[in-house]
Amino acid sequence: LTGAQDGSVRMFEWGHAQQIQCFRSGGNSRVTRMRFNYQGNKFGIVDADGYISLYQTNWKCCPLTGTSPKPYLTWQCHNKTANDFCSKYLRTIVMELNFFFYSYRNICLWDTLVLPTNSLVHAFICHDSGATVLAYAPKHQLLISGGRKGFTCIIDLRQKQQQQLLQSHDSPVKAIAVDPTEEYFVTGSAE
Repeated sequence: LTGAQDGSVRMFEWGHAQQIQCFRSGGNSRVTRMRFNYQGNKFGIVDADGYISLYQTNWKCCPLTGTSPKPYLTWQCHNKTANDFCSKYLRTIVMELNFFFYSYRNICLWDTLVLPTNSLVHAFICHDSGATVLAYAPKHQLLISGGRKGFTCIIDLRQKQQQQLLQSHDSPVKAIAVDPTEEYFVTGSAE
């Protein structure tokens, strides 16, 4: 699966010379992050206009009907760029936002099963210049975010509060990985 500067989202498969499906054509806002669910049957994208779109990967049904796959959920979560999101099931979405439009909140917890007007569950203020990346540790119910100034924030989702703020790097945090036992996490920076 690829996401491009022109906003297109295309699926490729080994052994095929061409794309096997175009989920979103060019001419849309720049894709900033794409993630699959654990089972691989759904994926989500966020873009520079603050939209999130969730898709099923059952693209093989579309050539029979002659239609392009459509997202099963699309809504604007932010009026600025959305950089990242994570979820265990692509149901409750943890969405990273630079700044939420009515406050200086930059990490928001959304529930996609309620109306968009009521879907904001909680918002956190962690990074004064915006968050860049997220990781979720489901066993411990922890959300780990990286920021533009090199800080890493650990949020306890059960208590809905920040646990720690660490100076991890001197440049923006670009990647976070949590080991399968959730004993450790690793951050990578722009340097």
